[in-house]
Amino acid sequence: MDEFQDILKITHKIIGCAMKVHSTLGNGFQEVIYQRSLAIEMSSQGLTYSREHEMPIYYQSELVGSRRVDFLVESGISVELKAVANLEDIHFAQAINYLEAYNLRTGLLINFGSKSLQFHRLTNKKFKPSNYSSSHG
Repeated sequence: MDEFQDILKITHKIIGCAMKVHSTLGNGFQEVIYQRSLAIEMSSQGLTYSREHEMPIYYQSELVGSRRVDFLVESGISVELKAVANLEDIHFAQAINYLEAYNLRTGLLINFGSKSLQFHRLTNKKFKPSNYSSSHG
């Protein structure tokens, strides 16, 4: 299976986990409740992840700070969770900025706050393949 198919398979599995959490809990809880529940569900499905994964942010090769992504799954897919009534442009911009800052190819933006689970696969159009990003973890 090629890398693209692997990513699709993993994101499909993550979305399935999120659907199970949302169908069990419904909407109306704080984000952290969904985050903890999704961690349990992803573990039960055999996905490896880092929760609240801290990643450095660089500007012109200088470290300017860090940001914690909700999940880094299988060492290469960011998962950003929200628990809001409606996703807004700022949520998409934030998730795409993380992909670019961390040089990750794919991310998911998942919103548990609406009556139906909302999820979006995001692609980093500025992704730069490198030996480091494809082999670390």
